[in-house]
Amino acid sequence: MSQDNMPNNALNDAQNAVQNDEFDAALEITPEMQAFYQRADAIIGLANSQLGPDAHSGQVGASLLYAAARYSASVASIGFVKGDDFAKEKDDIVEFYTKQYRQMLSDNLTDYAQNFDKYVQLNKEDKPAK
Repeated sequence: MSQDNMPNNALNDAQNAVQNDEFDAALEITPEMQAFYQRADAIIGLANSQLGPDAHSGQVGASLLYAAARYSASVASIGFVKGDDFAKEKDDIVEFYTKQYRQMLSDNLTDYAQNFDKYVQLNKEDKPAK
């Protein structure tokens, strides 16, 4: 996958900050990073709105993961003229997105573990009383 076809900017800025341990109170959140996190929060909000008697978190999570894969395939295709050329880059594209997802998942698992009591409490507050 050529560098021209790889999504970047705010995603890379956010990941570089986390990977370089620069993500602390002293780090200035750029407008691009803020927009990145706002979009992510909006998508998470939409996913949460799908929870209910007909769909539990595992089902919604599976749909969200599928949607991310489908959207990523569309984004990765930008800049290609022929499907054959796009198909030739499949392994590189999969490697790129897998690496990005692995890093983001790892970072979020670490954050969740470090803030577990706070996040678990927030989740309890979000659920309606029975």
